[in-house]
Parts: sequence; C-alpha cells; structure tokens
Amino acid sequence: MLTKFETKSARVKGLSFHPKRPWILASLHNGCFLFKHFDLYNFQEYPWILSASDDQTIRIWNWQSRTCVCVLTGHNHYVMCAQFHPSEDLVVSASLDQTVRVWDISGLRKKNLSPGAVDTEVRGISGVDLFGASDAVVKHVLEGHDRGVNWAAFHPSMPLIVSGADDRQVKIWRMNESKAWELDTCRGHYNNVSCAVFHPRQELILSNSEDKSIRVWDMSKRTGVQTFRRDHDRFWVLGAHPNLNLFAAGHDSGMLVFKLERERPAYAVYGNMLYYVKDRFLRQLDFNSSKDTAVMQLRSGSKFPVFSMSYNPAENAVLLCTRATNLENSTYDLYSIPRESDSQNPDAPEGKRSSGLTAVWVARNRFAVLDRMHSLLIKNLKNEIVKKVQVPSCEEIFYAGTGSLLLRDAEGVTLFDVQQKRSLATVKIAKVKYVVWSSDANHVALLAKHGSENSLIATFKESLCNIHENIRVKSGAWAENEVFIYTTSNHIKYALTSGDHGIIRTLDLPIYVTRVRGNSVYCLDRECRPRVLNIDPTEYRFKLALVNRKYEEVLHMVRNAKLVGQSIIAYLQKKGYPEVALHFVKDEKTRFSLALECGNIEVALEAAKALDERSCWERLGEAALLQGHHQVVEMCYQRTKNFDKLTFLYLITGNLAKLRKMMKIAEIRKDMSGHYQGALYLGDVSERVRILKNCGQKSLAYLTAATHGMDEEAESLKETFDLEKEMVPEVDPNAQLLQPPPPINPLDTNWPLLTVSKGFFEGAIAAKGRAGQMVADLDMDASGGEGWGEDAELHLDEDGFMDAQEGLGDEGAIGKEEGGGWDVEEDLDLPPELDVPSVGGGGAEGDGFFVPPTKGTSTTQMWCNNSQLAVDHLLAGSFETAMRLLHDQVGVVQFGPYKQLFMQTLSRGRTCYLGLPSLPCLHSYPQRNWKDSGAKGGLPAVGLRLSDLISRLQQCYQLTTAGSWPPFFFFFFPCVYIFINNLLFPSLLFQTRKILAACEKSLTDAHQLNYDPHNPFDICPASFTPLYRGRPVEKCPLSGACYCPKYKGEVCTVTLVTEIGKDVIGLRVSPLQFR
Repeated sequence: MLTKFETKSARVKGLSFHPKRPWILASLHNGCFLFKHFDLYNFQEYPWILSASDDQTIRIWNWQSRTCVCVLTGHNHYVMCAQFHPSEDLVVSASLDQTVRVWDISGLRKKNLSPGAVDTEVRGISGVDLFGASDAVVKHVLEGHDRGVNWAAFHPSMPLIVSGADDRQVKIWRMNESKAWELDTCRGHYNNVSCAVFHPRQELILSNSEDKSIRVWDMSKRTGVQTFRRDHDRFWVLGAHPNLNLFAAGHDSGMLVFKLERERPAYAVYGNMLYYVKDRFLRQLDFNSSKDTAVMQLRSGSKFPVFSMSYNPAENAVLLCTRATNLENSTYDLYSIPRESDSQNPDAPEGKRSSGLTAVWVARNRFAVLDRMHSLLIKNLKNEIVKKVQVPSCEEIFYAGTGSLLLRDAEGVTLFDVQQKRSLATVKIAKVKYVVWSSDANHVALLAKHGSENSLIATFKESLCNIHENIRVKSGAWAENEVFIYTTSNHIKYALTSGDHGIIRTLDLPIYVTRVRGNSVYCLDRECRPRVLNIDPTEYRFKLALVNRKYEEVLHMVRNAKLVGQSIIAYLQKKGYPEVALHFVKDEKTRFSLALECGNIEVALEAAKALDERSCWERLGEAALLQGHHQVVEMCYQRTKNFDKLTFLYLITGNLAKLRKMMKIAEIRKDMSGHYQGALYLGDVSERVRILKNCGQKSLAYLTAATHGMDEEAESLKETFDLEKEMVPEVDPNAQLLQPPPPINPLDTNWPLLTVSKGFFEGAIAAKGRAGQMVADLDMDASGGEGWGEDAELHLDEDGFMDAQEGLGDEGAIGKEEGGGWDVEEDLDLPPELDVPSVGGGGAEGDGFFVPPTKGTSTTQMWCNNSQLAVDHLLAGSFETAMRLLHDQVGVVQFGPYKQLFMQTLSRGRTCYLGLPSLPCLHSYPQRNWKDSGAKGGLPAVGLRLSDLISRLQQCYQLTTAGSWPPFFFFFFPCVYIFINNLLFPSLLFQTRKILAACEKSLTDAHQLNYDPHNPFDICPASFTPLYRGRPVEKCPLSGACYCPKYKGEVCTVTLVTEIGKDVIGLRVSPLQFR
C-alpha cells in the first residue's frame, strides 16, 4: 500500500470520490463533513442523492429542489448502507436485519422521463401514485449473513454484489433478472467487517474491519492477497476512485488515501528504442516510426508488478526486478529477447529467476545483483555467481556505465568501480530514488526524496546545482547535455546545470518522461500507454544560450520569440544583462531602472522625461555625472531646481556666462550665500564688496576692497566707520587674493572620462533601430544665450532686486514675460540649445548605447585566486580566507592571539606613496614573481623567508650560549625570554639547585604517580594522565600533543588556538606542497 496523504479528524464513517475532480468528501461521526482537495453518490444524469437511516428506510433526494423524491421501506432494522448501481436502475442496501436488498427503481426513472410526470406532492411521499403503482420495488433479498450487514456494493461492470457483516465474513453474490444467489465467502477478519468494495479495474476485493486491518482478496481464488494493519485505529469505511488507482479508508482518527501498487512503469531507453512492460508483455516502441509492438510474453507467477528494468543492447537481454512488500522476497528475472517475434502472438521464452533486491548490467556478459543481505554479487548470462564484491553499506544500486555502479546508502550516493573494487567519488544527498544519465554520460540527475523532493544535477567531479521541489518528482530525461526535463504530478519543468529552473507546461495527470527531442516529450502515462506531448522550449533555450554566451542565438530569440513576463526580465537583470531586459520592458519606471543599471543614459533620459519625477531626475543626474554627460547633468539640475550644484557645474565646466547668470538669479531669489558664492567663483571683487556692504558687514567689505587694491572703495568705506564706537580693521600685508584663475578651455562637449566599447547586444539592437540615440555634440553657446533671457529682460529695482509685483513668486521667481529667465515656482523649461532630439534622430556621433567598462580584478584579489597559502591571503588583506585555510590546514579555531601577527603581515604587503597633495595615498603591491607573472599571475612578495627564520634561530642560539640578551631578542622571542628570566638568572638558579639537592637526600614521593615506567606513554595535557601506546588518542593538529578521546573538539591547552582531533591536511608553506 502506497499512502498518498493522511488527515487527522474525528471518526470517518463515509467516503466518496468526485468522479472528475481531485476531491474527496468524508462524513464524520461528530456530524460534520470533511472536504479535501484531492459529493455523496450522484445517480447518472439525475440530481439524486441516496441516504440510509436508522429509521429503517432509504430515501432518494433531489439536491437541486431540496425535496425527497422517494422512500424505500422494507428493512426492519437500521439501514447501514445504500448505493446506486453504476449503470442500471438498481439500488442495493444493507441492514442490521441480516439481509441485503436489491431495489428496482425503473418506475421512478420512467415517471421522471414522462412528459406529464406527476409531482411528488400528488403521489405522496411514499412513492405510491394514485393508481397504486410503486416507484421502487424490492427485486432481490439476499440472506446468508449470521449477523447484521454493514456494507453492500455493486461491481462496476459485472452482475455481482459484495457485502461485509458483523459475522466477520465478506460474501460475494451473483444476480440475474429473476434471482440472486451466494457465490462464495472470504474469511480472515477476526472482528466486524465494516466495509467491502470491488476494485474498479482488477479482479480484487478490498475490505476493512474493526480489527484495524485492510485486506485485499483475489476474486477468482477467494483468497487473501495482502493485509495492511494499523496499531491504534479501527477502520470503518472504504472508497474507490472510479477512474484512478486511488482508494480512501476512514478510521477512528481520520482518513488516508492510498494506492495498492505503484503506477510508475518499468522502462529502459536505448538509442531510438523504448522497452517497457505492460500487461505481462515486454513491448518495444520505435521513437522514429512510432511503431509499438509486443516482443515477448513474460513469465507469470509473481503477484507484484515489475519494479525496474535494465537492458543489455549487446546481448539483447533484459533484467526485470520485482519488489515485494517484504523486501527479502524480492526477485529478478533474466530474459533473452527473441530476435524475431510475432507481435500478435509473441513468444514466451523461459527466464531465469533468482532472489535479489536489484539487478543491473555492468558489462556485456555480467550483471550485478544486490541480494537480500545487501551484499553485491556479480553474475554471468547463465545466472551463475562469478564473484562477490565487498562494498560499503548499501541500500540500492544504480547503473553508472560499464564496470561502475552507483551505491546508495543512508547519507548519499557513491560511484563504485566494480573492477578495482574501490569508491571513486561520493555525493551527499539522502534517499535517492532514481538516477538519470545524459547521453554522453557526463551529467547525471539524482532524484531524491527527503521530506520533500529534491532534484540534484551533478557530475561526480563537481556538484553543479541542487533544486528543491515541494511536490514529488516523478521522472526525468536529458533534452540536451545541459538541460534536464523532469515532471511532477502537475507540471513539466526544466533545470539547467547553472541552477536555473522553471515550468514548461502544466499536466492534467502525471506522466513518466522517456525521451525529449526538440519540441516533443515522449512519455508513458499511468495506464502505460505511450504518448507524445508538445512543449515550448524557447525559455530554457534562451537561458541556455545566455549561460553559454551564444549571443547570436540570444539576439535571434529576442527579435523573433515571444518571451514576455516579469520572470524573464528579473532573470536577465539578475544575470547581468539589463540591456537585453530593456528590450522587453514597456513600463517607464522599469525601463528607467534598467537603463541606469546598464549605463544607458539616453534611454534613461527618455524615461525620465516621460515620468517627470524629482527622484528620477536626481538619480539620472548622479549616473550622468559619473559618466561625464554634463549636458544631461545640467538638465537634471534644472528640473530639480538644484541651484547650488548647477552653479558649481558651470564653474568646473568653465561656463562663465551662465555662472554670471546664476549669480544674478541668486540675487533675485535673495539668496545671499549663493549670490556671494557666485561672485567668489567669478572673481568679481566689486560684487563681493557690494554684497558685504548691503548685508551690513562693513569690516569684511573694507578688508576685501583694501586687499584687492580697490583703494577708492576702501576709503569710502573707511569714512563710514564711527571711530569712537567702531574700530577699522588692520589689513594684513600678506593676505592672499581670493580670485580664481579664468578657465583656459571651457567645456562645450561631454567629458571624455570613460573609454568604453559597445557591447554585442547594444550594437546589434541599435543597428535595428530598437533603441534611442542622443546627439553627442551639443553646442551650448551656438544660439547666443537664447532661452536664458537677455540681461535687459531682468526687471530690477533701484537696489538691484526685482519688483515682486512684476513677477516674483513666493520664492523670488523671475517675471511674467517670455524668455524672462528662471521661474522657480514652475518646472524649468529646457533651453532650445539643450533640446535633445527625439528617438531615431540622427546624432553627430555615436550609434547605440553606452556600455560602462567591466570592473577589473584588484591585485589583492588576484593574489587570493592564484595562491592557496595562508600568508598570501594575509598579505592581500583577505583575513577570512586566510582563517579558513589555517582552519583546514592546522585546525585553528581561536584567531585572537594571531591579530597582531596578521596586522604586521598585512602592513608589509603594500607600499604607500603620495600622488597629489590633499589626496589619499596611493598603494603599490610588490610581487615576488614580477618578472614572469604577466597580467593575472602575480603573487605577493614575502617579507620573511624560511632562510631568515633559520638565521634568526642560529643567532638566538649563539646569543644564548654567549649569555647576551639584546632587546630585539626579547622582542622576537618573548617566550624564550620568560623562560630565561625565570630559570637561568643566578638567584633562581641557586635556589633551584638547593631544591634538587634536598630531593636527592630523601627519595620519597609526596604524590604517588600512577603510571607504568616500562610501557611507553604520552601525557594528556588536559587531564595529565598517561596514554599508553595502542590506546585511542586524539592529537592536536598543530603541536602534536596527545589527548584523551573525550577532549575531541575542544581547544588545545598547549597551543590555545587549535581544535583537538580536527582532521586536517597539514600546514602548507610552499606551493610545491600542492603538487
């Protein structure tokens, strides 16, 4: 029994499948209904419902009019069950009066068919009309049960009835037009039989009982086939789906939906041929001609279907495995397929049957068998054992090419070489159920079930991707070498080795994929019928072409295929192709974001004009400034009324005319700070003096005039000082003039900041006219300042300010006349000389999109890429990867003590020099292989070599023997210094000798040491207990200290930084160690 799902609820007393939809309805003992997505009985085309009651009657209801159509009376005890016949005008009922009754309701049907059908109210509720004719009569009364009957049901197609009763028996009855009689009885339940039904398509009977079991009976032999038990729940009702291989059983705590056997067909594909098992025949399907023939009749005798198949094309032989409920009873059959066979009456060759869980071909004349003891046997074509192979713990075996197998255990799958008897590689994925190899055997898909379904696409050299599915994966096949097509219960999906996956189409019923070719999916359905489904492979081919950088194919799909939707746009954006995603987008906001992401200022400008939002202009201004499009930046600052940034932009571009106009606009807006800043940028000293004088800063005005040589202005200002109350400031003779130099070459065109090349997609799409263009050379002064307003048009009052009555808004905007300059209350109009041509307009330069340069790889990143030495990663500043390397090599887990050493190492990995004043220092990265490193093969210069360490050690030894202790020695060897300071100085040395002399006089142990002096041992640094040779120990990977096994995983007490018992590869100090 294969359980599909199970629910928890009150006791389930009634079940009914919907005939078409995946729904099931359950009636509960507490009076509620439970509706699960997965109707009481409907009778053919009539809206009738049948009910049985404890009032000893059976009623037929019209569920549309909510009225009772007919009442069937005759039972003299509780009626436990009533059902319509699937095709005839009959009703069967079961009662505790120990009888089963068959009712003829043809009269009720005729009255409903007649044109002048009498209403229910006229006939009366009993179903008897005015003339005494009854709508329903008892046709047969079946007596034979010794106790009350709980259930009765019709056979779907044969004149048979099955019943179950409290006498623990299941009875089969046969009927004709005149009589009904008992055929046989099935005995085996040891408590009341609650329900019994016929299998819709097989000669089987299913029954359940209060003995907590479900039993399956063979109709022809009247014997039990299978028994399924529960520990705590009694069964009460059974339901069979009319079309699918699904059954439902209600028990004390809910219900469960199950299958009797699995529906996945056993098949094998070789070349253009599909071999599959159907109805005890081995059939062959030619994919090219679609010819389906039976090539061989299989041996009977097994009550279980074929579980799996392995085909040998060299010998034209096949292995068919049968999996029993008890795995120890599983068998396999070895057949040689006849070369020629009559498809109408195929041969039935004698097969060789043996016990075994799985059998798989491993060579031309050898196959491997996993026996009931889970050991591996190699057999020949005569089914004789050739050799036994010792393998790791194994639950299942799969084909993996000639001479190899995949062994599945509890944790993963191992690639095993049968010839060499050794494991080659392992993939950690639990509960693998199916394995699908690509045609070139370079890729394999592992379909696993672990809680929920996983599909892992991998080679056994490297794992490529892991795809998680919430619904069970049914089957799969490789379409191309890098595309795996798989199916779930509801969908056909695809997966690329890059990890991308998606849905191709939906399914009404599950299928099992056998081959994918072009737009066709060849498959087998649940009835094992070959089918061909059409799919649209455009989406996964588009993604595959992008992954493989086949840009010509991508461009062809962009122009011709109907690839639409947010998923494609998001995918292109995620993979770094926003310029391609730009082709699919119509929404202006999305176009604007994508254009900024790919650096396409022209399209972003068009989208910003359409949106006309402040945030868009601000983002566009930042992006355009980074790329040097200062004309676009100017437009953005105008639209956002950012006068300060616009003033500075005119300063750095050397546009003094517009800078002067910005100063006047600041004066009109009464922006004193902006006015003074504009005068400072222009070097207009007289204007600065006037501003300071007007705002009451006489001292600053006097100093400015005196410093810049405006003697007459300075004297006039000096006369305004009241000498009794005010002090005239003293002019500094060394004061510097605040006057900027005039621009040498004002910029009329964009800055040539970025040297970029046009990308493939931009150039190709632009050549087709699918993208906008922008004029590259915009002459800012060609029209003589038209649109900015002439100076004479600024209507100023006597003090140089504009009359508010004539045109100033709340913020001091310029007047109402056309061309009067700035209107800060409304949006700024673009000057004519800045007007950008519309899309498609011919530009003077540049045809296409701007492509920002690809960010290069830093020198330090190259060091990390080129080396696996921890010191090189420290010199590059990549502490995280260096720590990971030290952890893998010597098991370091505490890196705090290394902080100072790490920082010292980092400091010698680069040099600093000053490029320009007031700018940050520039770094240079010295390399040890600078002569032959090339552009990307550099390695950092090492400041400390092994020879240096050896010379230091020798020097330390010489100084120690000579008794010299220079300061640098203490600095470099603090541990040695502590040792010398505590033990070797004379006072401590004298005291130590006295202690040793006292010990020699009295040779007694103050503390008894428990050890064997004759057996070599190590001391555990944590517990200080001896560890004798041969005992299990855990070692520190750095110091080699031995510990008791209980200290595994803790930090070493000697080094204070490493993990005890860590499995490491050893310290690496030279690239030669990696060879």
